[in-house]
Amino acid sequence: MAANYLRLLGGLVAVAGSIVFSQLGWCQGRTDSGESASASPSFVLMIADDMNWDDCGAYGHPAIRTPNLDRLAGEGLRFRHAYLTTNSCSPSRASIITGQYPHNTGAEQLHWPIPAGSKTFTNALRSRGYYTAAAGKWHMGDFIRDHFDKVYEASTAGFVLPSGIDGEPPKMIADQPSGCEDWERALEERDMSKPFCMWLAALDPHREYTDGALDPPHRAEDVIVPAHLPDTADVREDLRLYYDEIGRLDSYVGKVMAKLNHQGVAENTVVLFISDNGRPFPRDKTSLYDGGIRTPWIVRWPARIVAGNTTDALVSSVDIAKTFLELAGEPGWDAFGDREAKSFASVLFDPTRSHRQFAFAEDHWHDYEDHARCIVDHQYKLIRNDYPDLPPTPSADAGRGLSWQNMLKLENAGELTPQQQTCFRAPRPEWELFDLQRDPGELKNLMDDPAYTSIQERMTAELAAWTEQTGDYLPSKRTPDEFHRVTGEPDHSVRVRPRPSKQETFGTNGKY
Repeated sequence: MAANYLRLLGGLVAVAGSIVFSQLGWCQGRTDSGESASASPSFVLMIADDMNWDDCGAYGHPAIRTPNLDRLAGEGLRFRHAYLTTNSCSPSRASIITGQYPHNTGAEQLHWPIPAGSKTFTNALRSRGYYTAAAGKWHMGDFIRDHFDKVYEASTAGFVLPSGIDGEPPKMIADQPSGCEDWERALEERDMSKPFCMWLAALDPHREYTDGALDPPHRAEDVIVPAHLPDTADVREDLRLYYDEIGRLDSYVGKVMAKLNHQGVAENTVVLFISDNGRPFPRDKTSLYDGGIRTPWIVRWPARIVAGNTTDALVSSVDIAKTFLELAGEPGWDAFGDREAKSFASVLFDPTRSHRQFAFAEDHWHDYEDHARCIVDHQYKLIRNDYPDLPPTPSADAGRGLSWQNMLKLENAGELTPQQQTCFRAPRPEWELFDLQRDPGELKNLMDDPAYTSIQERMTAELAAWTEQTGDYLPSKRTPDEFHRVTGEPDHSVRVRPRPSKQETFGTNGKY
């Protein structure tokens, strides 16, 4: 039944997609530009902002309308097991662009800028003769702006909570609400004589949400409410608006692909679509569950990748920098030894190949203090909570949303299930173990189950080895919360914008 359902879904997507693509001019087939597969490829990295890994048709969602992402997957390679190195926006970007785990970037907390002197794959490509540009959400500080030939920065109003005016509640509403409005412009204004690397970062589907992001909008009955959220009218409305922003983002994916085709460069351009972290809802973003760190990961490169394949290779976002540089002919670029990044280039050419045995992810301060680590393979995930005395409070933007406000009322009324009470729980378990195949919602902690003792021991040992190998550490100081954990009100005695860097806060960009 499931197979028949997916075939039916694929047919519906194809019909709807054919209309969209004919309008956009994203034509099938190879271009006539004379591109050579032996030439250095160009790169387009598209980064969604707070999109869950399976919230699109390409990953099986039956209701969210994403015809362009679905087609991208159909013309490229879809990774089933892709993970980010962290659950938070700016630290995730810092990790991707430097090819380092967050604790080694000097920018592991939200809004910390990437330090001066950092090495990035975009600057390495620029040194090699590539034209590099960033368009949309920036969120990486000022020190690496010159690692790009041009930066088209979306307003920070789309993701940084301002102070309210005249007592009005503050809102995060950007002048360019999608954050993708300059994506086509960046491609049009590039140096046409050079290969290029485009860092295209959306604001969609980051909060805050308003009506009108998609026409026609999704409906409340389209919404699938995960078990860790209550199925109420407010939660459904919150998710519906989130779906609409994913749909708006999808339209810009189509525009980028149409522009690449129009310019005659689609054949030898590596397009990678990912998200920076998971869905901005309680128990998702800022958590180490799959709703916080698992990502969609679609690669299209007609010159070298066979269309329509999927792979079970386990990949991590820390691998992107090294992979892009290897594909560009810089296999020796490796500022960090083999401790962190591992090129997944071989998987692109042979999707049956394996890549990583384990992926690792980190949890750091994001509006509220926290510190945790996790290790995941194809079946199991182990989470170590270093501050178990603190509840896993959702991010401040999620805290202002309809879902969390509804959950606060239901919690006070005693009407939440144990799975829906996770974000209120303190103390919480120091260790959590999940079987992702039997329990994809990560609702049953197996840490005390004797049947999983060998799994516990193996993954605990591997996490300890990674900790030593990458120089990870437990901070000597905790960072104060910037918001009240229940009311969500800002604490202006702590909160300063722009946020001081790690160096300014702790006197170092390393261990503290």
